[in-house]
Amino acid sequence: MEALKPNKQRANNAVTLIWIVLAIEIISLFSGYLQYELLQSVTDGAEITNDAANANDTREQIIGILSMIAMIISGVSFIQWFRRAYYNLHLKADNLSYSEGWAAGSWFVPILCLFRPYQIMKELYIVTLELLTKNNISFNQKFSTNSLGLWWTLWIIANFIGQFVFRYSMKAETIEELTVATIASMISNIVGIPLAFLAIKVIKDYSRVEPLLNEIKVTKDQL
Repeated sequence: MEALKPNKQRANNAVTLIWIVLAIEIISLFSGYLQYELLQSVTDGAEITNDAANANDTREQIIGILSMIAMIISGVSFIQWFRRAYYNLHLKADNLSYSEGWAAGSWFVPILCLFRPYQIMKELYIVTLELLTKNNISFNQKFSTNSLGLWWTLWIIANFIGQFVFRYSMKAETIEELTVATIASMISNIVGIPLAFLAIKVIKDYSRVEPLLNEIKVTKDQL
């Protein structure tokens, strides 16, 4: 059978970038709290200097730009790893539910992106587990789908909150509206922290067992 294409470096790249996203989430949460305190001071009647307001806005803008860049690069890196993993599984298993291209494309199709990537990830785990078991290949007994449901639930929640924050912030003008946007952004950061840890776990767990698929010697038709 054809050997797997290397995927370890892609996994490492994805994990490293998610760690960066996690760090930015924490910084953004702290920055958001400072902005919330500033807005509360204004609500309570305190006078805020232009320098303080400008410094807050500059800080938030810089963090926002860094967050967007990190999210995009991290997302691309994750999808590259995910697609390669599904491609490799296609080399070892017949009758997978989707083509390898869907491991990348499904993230960009409206509505479909809410469930298809999860279905592919779950299949990646389940079929790999079945192949290793059928071929009597020893693997980490902790390898399971237990974390996938929570990972995907947090992903969906984070995306919905993120869309709300973006759209609401664009039209927020009053102190009350800015406060709502700030609180929503902080909630997004809070959700993003465990999401990052779970995404790292999902990648690491699978990348530990993926190379074991190379030990399968029988043809796909025999599985």
